[in-house]
Amino acid sequence: MEATVPKKMSVEEASNLDREGFIERFGSLYERSPWVAEGAWRERPFADLSEMHAAFVTTVRDAPPERRLGLIRAHPDLAGKAAVAGELTPESTREQASAGLDRLSPEEYEAFTRLNDAYKEKFGFPMIFAVKENTKETILSGVEARLGNSRPQELEAALGEITKIGFFRLQELVRPESQEATGGRGVGEP
Repeated sequence: MEATVPKKMSVEEASNLDREGFIERFGSLYERSPWVAEGAWRERPFADLSEMHAAFVTTVRDAPPERRLGLIRAHPDLAGKAAVAGELTPESTREQASAGLDRLSPEEYEAFTRLNDAYKEKFGFPMIFAVKENTKETILSGVEARLGNSRPQELEAALGEITKIGFFRLQELVRPESQEATGGRGVGEP
């Protein structure tokens, strides 16, 4: 059974949630790390979606290095064993499917497994890509290129990808400002 995305709320409605409600609503933006939503909640009220997203980004940026590393390690391998076993979060399942990672040939699956293993061996954490803006081909070529990076470079790259993933997930839950000002319609829509 596919999980459904909750109805979008306004930034104002999100700002007015109590701590528990905010964490329940936004705790899954950052993979298995509700502490990020808790930190962002402390920055309310938010003027707009960008400011709201910035509160999540700041929470991650200001976290101790070991907590940021834990956030990175909370992410699943792309097209890995958790995906095959159906153990991904609903968000990761939707995202990986959007890039075709749920429909790999045996050769593609082998390539992902090999690169996942090489990446984790070198860096000590899973490779992370904002798959919504990628295909399986661009991910595979991107991982091969990123394997040439240093660990500090890849820590920054992983956090950058997590920031993108968090923003994509936030956009699924909160209406952008242009829709709030037009009663739920986008700019230029009737």
